[in-house]
Amino acid sequence: MTIRQIELLLAIVLLVLAAAVPAQNFPNRPLRLVVPFSAGGAADVPARILTQKLSEALGQQVIVDNKPGAGSTIGAEAVAKAPPDGYNLLMISNTHFVSAALYKKLSYDSVADFAAVTQVTTAPNVIVVHPSLPVKNVKELIALAKAKPGKIDYASSGNGSTQHLTGALFTKMAGIDMMHIPYRGSGPATADLLSGQVTVGFPGIAGMLPQIRAGKLRALAVTGSRRSPELPDVPTVAEAGVKGYDVTAWFGVAAPKGAPREVITRLHTELLKIVKTPDVQKQLLNAGQEVAWQETTEQFGEMLKVEAAKWARMVKESGAQVN
Repeated sequence: MTIRQIELLLAIVLLVLAAAVPAQNFPNRPLRLVVPFSAGGAADVPARILTQKLSEALGQQVIVDNKPGAGSTIGAEAVAKAPPDGYNLLMISNTHFVSAALYKKLSYDSVADFAAVTQVTTAPNVIVVHPSLPVKNVKELIALAKAKPGKIDYASSGNGSTQHLTGALFTKMAGIDMMHIPYRGSGPATADLLSGQVTVGFPGIAGMLPQIRAGKLRALAVTGSRRSPELPDVPTVAEAGVKGYDVTAWFGVAAPKGAPREVITRLHTELLKIVKTPDVQKQLLNAGQEVAWQETTEQFGEMLKVEAAKWARMVKESGAQVN
C-alpha cells in the first residue's frame, strides 16, 4: 500500500469516526419537531402529547414548531433542507403526499428526501356542519347541495391538505358541487365553522370532539372504513350512502435524509415505547386518534412509498386542484 493510499484510508476512517461521535452523544441539545399545520389541529395534538414524553425519554426538550401553509409543504421544505443530524424532525402525514401530487414544483422529493422514523397514529376525518345548516345526515346534505349547486361552502385547512382532498373526493363521489374555501391551517378554518361563516367542514376528529359534544358543530359521518370509538353513533360516509368512500389520515415522524442510522433507531425505539403506553393511548383516543406503528423504520419507509402512490392516485381521481 502506498503512502497516498494510507493517507486516503486514514482520512476515511477519521470521517467515519467524526460522524459517529455526534450520533453516540445524541441528543446533547434540544430537538425541533416541525408540525406543518397550525396549532390545535389534527397533527398538532399528537405532536404535543408525544413531545412531552419524548423530552422525558431523551433528557432534552423537544420543541413543537408550527409552520403551516401550502398544504404542509412549507414545514416539509424546512425539514428537508435542515442539517441531517436528527435534531430537526417532521410530523409527517398523508397530506405530505397529497401536496406532492398537487404542487408540481416542490424543492424536495416527498419520499427520497426524508428518512422514515415511525408512524404514531391513525384517524379518520369527520364531516361536520354548523347547526344553522338544515341537515342532520349525509343524505340531507347531498340533497341540499344538489338543490343549491355551488352555494354551500366547505372549509379546509388549505389547498392540498387532507381536508381539501377529503372534501373534493366526497363531492365527486356524491355527485354534488360545493365551493371549497381554503384556510391557512385548521385553526382559522374551525373558527369560521364555529361562527357559521362557512357551514361544512371535513376536519380531523382530533380537536373537533369538544365542539361536537357541546353541540357547536353537528357530526354527520366519519370518513374512514369503520366508526370512531369516540363517536360510536356517527356512521361512516359509506354507511351513510356514499358507497366505497374511505379516507383515513395518519401521522408519523420523519427526519431529513442522511440522518445517522443510530439516531433514527434511537428515536424509533423511544417513540414506540411511548405510543405503547396505556396513558398515551388514552390521551390520543380522547383526542380522536388511535395509536399505530411499524416495528421497524424500514417498514415505515415502505409504507411511505405505498402512501405516496396511493394519494397521488386519489388526487387524480378526486379532481382536486390547487386554486
